[in-house]
Amino acid sequence: MTPPPLSLYVHIPWCVRKCPYCDFNSHAAGEPLPERPYVDALLADLETDRRAAAGREVISVFIGGGTPSLFSSEAIARLLDGIRARVPLAAGAEITLEANPGTLERGKYGEFRAAGVNRLSIGVQSFDDTLLGRLGRIHSGREAARAAEAAHDAGFDNFNLDLMFGLPGQVPSQALRDLRSAMDLEPTHLSWYQLTVEPNTLFWHQRPSLPDDETVWAMQRAGQSLLARRGFGQYEVSAYAKDGRRCRHNLNYWEFGDYLGIGAGAHGKHTDPARRRVSRRWKHRHPRDYQERAATGAAVAGEQRLEDSDLILEFMMNGLRLTNGVAEATFEPRTGIPLRRIEALLARAPTQELLQHAGGRLQPTALGRRFLNDLVALFAAESA
Repeated sequence: MTPPPLSLYVHIPWCVRKCPYCDFNSHAAGEPLPERPYVDALLADLETDRRAAAGREVISVFIGGGTPSLFSSEAIARLLDGIRARVPLAAGAEITLEANPGTLERGKYGEFRAAGVNRLSIGVQSFDDTLLGRLGRIHSGREAARAAEAAHDAGFDNFNLDLMFGLPGQVPSQALRDLRSAMDLEPTHLSWYQLTVEPNTLFWHQRPSLPDDETVWAMQRAGQSLLARRGFGQYEVSAYAKDGRRCRHNLNYWEFGDYLGIGAGAHGKHTDPARRRVSRRWKHRHPRDYQERAATGAAVAGEQRLEDSDLILEFMMNGLRLTNGVAEATFEPRTGIPLRRIEALLARAPTQELLQHAGGRLQPTALGRRFLNDLVALFAAESA
């Protein structure tokens, strides 16, 4: 077992308004936002967590939420300066900030870039004002386009646009129109994923009328074809990128890397080669509770050592989301489990027509990508 690459996730939980489909740990913002005490809490949290880094370089930082762009550039600069003072960042580390078009004044992107952010992820979801209204979004299609234009103007040569399909009342032509609108804005990365209704959301209790499975599948097939023609290679279930612009932070998740998680409700994963164990820890969820506890070094709400069954399942659950799968040579170093534990399953896999095992890689077939839950379930049964 060897330590995998290490990333850092930072959670800022406030947004202007909670969207009816959102199941993230997010809270409607009050005025004023507690920028200084929350950044203080984040840095105190990292001070405690830095022992898990043990001098390892951090290859990426992802500031997510909520809507982190609600914070001032001064707060983000202080946060990033504090991170650099506590953990070593790799040369050229990817530093992403999530932003929403309806919360960003023109010119603020440049300030974030000056603070050290080198990649943006902009939550567009749709360019159709009617569909945006059904999603409870606070921005318009034109504001979404202006946000992407502002990213270019600020000098960002690497940014993602988040889009959804399968929206309430959406038809395939609308989904394709959204994709064309997004690609015309020349992002380097697109996250294009199906809306799902999750428990503990307003949509779960007041379910909207969504397109049927056949319509959604038609959207997906047509959209994937369009993305490929426009030079966006699919490398994960919902991730498409121009050459050399894959999201390094998310790739580290999918390749079963380690990550520190700071902020209200943030999760982390840590590999301890000396004790041959992998564990997860998570922080207290409510922002006020989190801030109070982080100040005393007690932000951790819980920790769990992953058993062999968890490790097998999670390695496959993440790695098989990737179009090219994962190298089988990474299985034992990242789980501590010999590959022979799952060799019988790998030998049977071709008969399922969901998995290819060749050339030293474990790779989902086209059918396996479509029915990923069924593919992962094979490993759930094996690891039980």
